[in-house]
Parts: sequence; structure tokens; C-alpha cells
Amino acid sequence: MGTDSLMQPFITDHDIYLFKEGNHFKLYEKLGAHPMVMDGQPGVYFAVWAPNAKSVSVIGNFNQWQRDSHPLKSRWDSSGIWEVFIPGLAKGELYKYFITSRDGYQVEKSDPFAFYNEVAPNFGSIVWDHEYQWQDSQWMKERYRHNSLEAPISIYELHIGSWKRVVEEEHRPLTYRELALQLPDYLEYMGYTHVEFLPVMEYPFYGSWGYQTLGYFSPTSRFGTPQDFMYLVDCLHQRGIGVILDWVPSHFPTDEHGLVYFDGTHLFEHADTRRGYHPDWKSAIFNYGRNEIREFLISSAMFWMEKFHADGLRVDAVASMLYLDYSRGDAWIPNEHGGRENLEAIYFLRRLNEVIYGNFPDVQMIAEESTAWSGVSRPTFVGGLGFGMKWNMGWMHDTLVYITKDPIYRKYHHNDLTFSFLYAFSENFMLSLSHDEVTHGKGALAGKMPGDHWQQMANLRLLLGYMFAHPGKKLHFMGAEFAQWAEWNHEHSIEWHLLQHEPHKGVQQWVRDLNHFYRSEPALYEKDFTPEGFEFIDFSDYQNSIISFIRKSADGKSQVLAVCNFTPQTWKNYRVGVSQGGFWKEALNSDAKIYWGSNQGNSGGLQAEACPTHGKPFSLDLTIPPLGILFMKHLADEGNKS
Repeated sequence: MGTDSLMQPFITDHDIYLFKEGNHFKLYEKLGAHPMVMDGQPGVYFAVWAPNAKSVSVIGNFNQWQRDSHPLKSRWDSSGIWEVFIPGLAKGELYKYFITSRDGYQVEKSDPFAFYNEVAPNFGSIVWDHEYQWQDSQWMKERYRHNSLEAPISIYELHIGSWKRVVEEEHRPLTYRELALQLPDYLEYMGYTHVEFLPVMEYPFYGSWGYQTLGYFSPTSRFGTPQDFMYLVDCLHQRGIGVILDWVPSHFPTDEHGLVYFDGTHLFEHADTRRGYHPDWKSAIFNYGRNEIREFLISSAMFWMEKFHADGLRVDAVASMLYLDYSRGDAWIPNEHGGRENLEAIYFLRRLNEVIYGNFPDVQMIAEESTAWSGVSRPTFVGGLGFGMKWNMGWMHDTLVYITKDPIYRKYHHNDLTFSFLYAFSENFMLSLSHDEVTHGKGALAGKMPGDHWQQMANLRLLLGYMFAHPGKKLHFMGAEFAQWAEWNHEHSIEWHLLQHEPHKGVQQWVRDLNHFYRSEPALYEKDFTPEGFEFIDFSDYQNSIISFIRKSADGKSQVLAVCNFTPQTWKNYRVGVSQGGFWKEALNSDAKIYWGSNQGNSGGLQAEACPTHGKPFSLDLTIPPLGILFMKHLADEGNKS
């Protein structure tokens, strides 16, 4: 079939130069399987990096899986790349690589650069392309505004396999295209600005939720083709909703057909298990010290931005990458300076963010980083890691510790509530109540709340309202928006049937109103990351478990006062100091009847009185509802309103 001659180069000398140098970040254009015409013949070009292999061949239906039928040739440039052009093949062809190492190890491997794969547990790769007519040009043109650090960002975190299921068909998950018919409507109705998908990159074990990734260049085939996933992203963009993808460069599973021991050597992972094996997840850790591995991962990040129009990546488990002793006890190797910092991973993360922002300045790179590492969301040129934002895991932990206590004890733990404000502007924080908080026996958010049924719902509304008032962008996991009771189970749909009941409809309406109010008020988002957008009023009333603060817009003209009452008592004639006179409208009240509250409030708003309180020249004589939060908006032009 003419497999031993390449009459024209597909991989150029310049490609090899960049590859060896460690600066080729579009490897998906060169490695993998590519339908093309060569010397007038249509076929498929295959290329794979396996520097320590003795031989590599392509096997598939086209050659009855014969291991010696279509060998690849090792390139002459010591790059470790093997290649072959096979005429007559086309898109849709099933294939694998058969690799024999120099010491006789033989194995069938999926293509690390495959664009499409068989549905697990099968692991064959499929020749594919990315032809698709995008209709989201308006979004792409303007998305810098939607993804800006000064924009409202409220993210709905979603697991595709369990958001909704088709009851009539044995509860199967929705396909990408079925999801595209329902999800944009729901997100638009609820007022979310973005959706974040748990990892869609191909993975062998469904129960890993995608966090054991092997297909770094292919969306999982469980829910459709790559074009089907493109269609989903496209539909979301056309409705003004950004798409963030969870991405896992921290580790990968050790399934034999995957990246592990790829060419008979520890090619992708560290050979020493103290560096190359993750004890928490029983998985392999990338060797970030190799140029080719950094290129592989950065190329993957570039791929999702370019081919699938992703608006950002949430980078999983960054802390596990930064520390050599992470979850290792005494079984770890210090760096060259004797420290615990993983210098190679740090370099990789900085380079990753430089490359992504250099090519796509209108996206966001978001770190899930759970320690006090300094400068995660600061530019690399000042010594930071270069991320745009960082999940605020401290806020999440302390707030849940506080809110899950019986209100009678909360006054003794007031610092758990207020501590996050001391470091709120040290990073560009995203507040997250993610899937991690509702799995592995932790229970659903609603079920964590103390008290009777009414108090549990009130506590949840208070928690979510406090989250929207607190500086930082917002994220919560599907089901929280209507107070799901059961712990999330990836095998089942979330509990949509609960919306038959008024308490759950009330929580959903509250979250919807929060989202729409948040997006309409620059005070709540423009200055999330600088103290100029925040003003303390009173954090000292621990006896009554009440805190109050003001959020301000960039120009200072828009002000929103938040007052939180973490006790089940209604407080009448409670004075809260404000700097501005005039009318303060009660814009939102979590205790309103429409949310299944007790309907305690302030009759739509109050006139500020010249009664100095909390060091401010004016004050509001408020009724603060039980287990409730008030959002009071200053109306400068309605000073005479009574």
C-alpha cells in the first residue's frame, strides 16, 4: 500500500525544532491520525511519539488487526516520532498502535492524540476531524466582556451524565445534542453567566466523573461525537452563556491501553514512584521536567480553546502538583534545593498560563488550589503562577463549618464566618460550593443545614445569598439551586421532582433572583478583587450572629448593603450604619414569602436617618428576618421617597 514512502513532509523540520526545544504547543496538528491527500491519494497520516520503541505499527479493521501489516517508520531526526501514510483510509476508521519496546514489551495502545474514541470499556481510537460550521461569532467577538475579571461571573457546575436522564429509556443520560435543547434554556432562565462541565475529556471509568482522563484531545464518546459537543458549546454561546471545562493535568489513570509505560518505558510519568505515583487517586503523575510532556499538556489546553471554543479551563488539583510531599508522608524526594516545592510543575503551570493567555487573552484559567500558596492568580512576571482566578477553598471550608452548626453555638465561631474577609483580596478568588462538597458521604447542601425543615431551607437561602454578597466570583454545583436532598449520585439524575414542592421552588426562585440581581448590580461584581469595592459596616456583633457590609461599583455610585442574620430570631429596630443618606430599597430579602420565608422585612425600603451608627453619619432602622439576608440598594435619586 505504499506505506514506506512519504513524498512530502507533514511534520516539518521547524516542527521538530520547536518540539525538541519544548515550544510546540499545537502538537495536535501534527501527531495523531489525520485524513489527508498525499501524492494525489486520499488516506490517513499517522504519527506517534514513542522514542524508546523498537517497532510501532497501526492495527485496525482495515488490516484485520494484523500487527505486522502496517509498520510506522522512525524519523531520521532523533525526535522519537514514528509516522506512516496509509492510502485508502478515511474518517471513521478504527485503529490502535501496537508497540514493541526494545526489551520485548508488547502492548496495544490508544492514540494519545486521538480526536475520537470508542465508547468505554472499548479503547480503540477513531480517525476523525473537526469540521463544523460555528454560529457563535457574536459571542467570540464579545466574550472578553463576559470573561473579564470585572464582569459578573456566576457558574453552574454540571456533570453531563447525571444532570437529566431519559426515564423512558432506562434512565440513560442525555446526549450532547439533547442537552443542547434543554440546558441553554434553563441557564438563561436561571440567570447563570457560565456553565462548567466536569471533565468531558475521554476517560475509561465512568465513576471517576472524568477526573481520570486519558483522551486529552477527545470529548468522551459516551454522549456523542466531537461535533455533537461542539454543537452544545455553540448553542450555549448563542444564548450568551460561557463554557468552562474542567481539565486534569495533575495525574492520569494507569489503564494499560493509555499513557502509562507507553513505549516500554516511563515516558509520560516519572519512573520513581515517589514522584510518578499519586497515592490518593492510585494514578500516575506526569513528568513535568520533560519538554515533550509539557508540550503535550499545553497543546491539550490550546486544543480545547481553539477547536471547541472553550471560554476557560478549571485546572484540577493544582496543590497536588505544587508540593512534592503532597499526601506522601515521608515517601517523597526533595527538590534540588532541598525544598518541598515541585519546581518542574511550577515552571509548567507558569508556561501553561503564559501560552494560553498569550494566544487567547479573552479566556480564563482557574486554579483549584487548596493551600496558602502565594500568587496563584498573580502574573508570572511578578513571580505568580499566572492564573486568572483561584477557587477560595478557605471560604468554602470555614463557611460550611459555621453554617452547619446549630445557631445557638454560632456566636462562639464568629471568626469562621468573618476570617475570609481578611484575605479576600489577596488573590482573584472564586467562591465555590462544588461537587466535592456533596459527595463521598458529605450529603447535599440542604441536608447539612441544622434545624427543622423550614430552618434548613432558610439556612440554605442565607448561605447562597451570603455567597453572592461576598467578594469573589460564584460557582455552585447542580441541584443546590433547588435544595436537592440526596447526596449527588453520578448514576442518577438530580432530583427535579422536588420542584413540585413549595420549599424547593422557593429556593430555586431565590437563586434565580440572586443571579439576575447580581448581574444587574455593578457593585456586586466590578471590584471583586480590590478593597475599593468593599466597606465593612459591622462584623463585631457575634452575640447576635449578625454581619453587615457594603459592596460598591467601580465609580462608587452604586452601593448595595448586605445584612446577614445567622440566628432564627427576627430583629426589630436593628440599626445599621451607612455613609449615604436618602432611600435604601430592599432589593432582595431571602425571607420573602415567594421564597417560602416568614415574610419579615422592611416594606420595600427605608429612608436613612441622620443617626450616626457604626461610625457612619446615617443609619437604617431595620427589621432583619430570621436566618435571612437583606440586600439594600442605595437610590441616590430618590432621597425624598418615604
